[in-house]
Amino acid sequence: MASISSGFADYCCELLSSLGPCRAKRMFGGWGISCEGLTVAILADLGDGDTLWLKASDTSRTVFEAEGCKRFSYTAKGMERGINYYSAPAEAMESPALMQPWARLALEAALAARKPPPVRRAKPPRGR
Repeated sequence: MASISSGFADYCCELLSSLGPCRAKRMFGGWGISCEGLTVAILADLGDGDTLWLKASDTSRTVFEAEGCKRFSYTAKGMERGINYYSAPAEAMESPALMQPWARLALEAALAARKPPPVRRAKPPRGR
């Protein structure tokens, strides 16, 4: 995986600005982009150049596929694997306004994937 420039990360944060303040953080040779602590996108070059990969859910996956977006996939131990991230549509890469509906889908997927906080059980009083 080739290294992604911070300039591309900044540009992608600008594209996703309809979600609110975004933060890009280096991870695994690429970048993760989060909004309010939720990862909504990753940046990686899987051989086709710097790409913004948006988080998808089982329901939004069909929307991405209908638009011709590629699924994030890689080979590990000789097996093809994929994760629920899809390349952003080319036209959406032109402006925050065009990216807005796609950014919203990514945020909805991140919210749906969020694990609920653990339930705390009351501890019995000590010494009884």
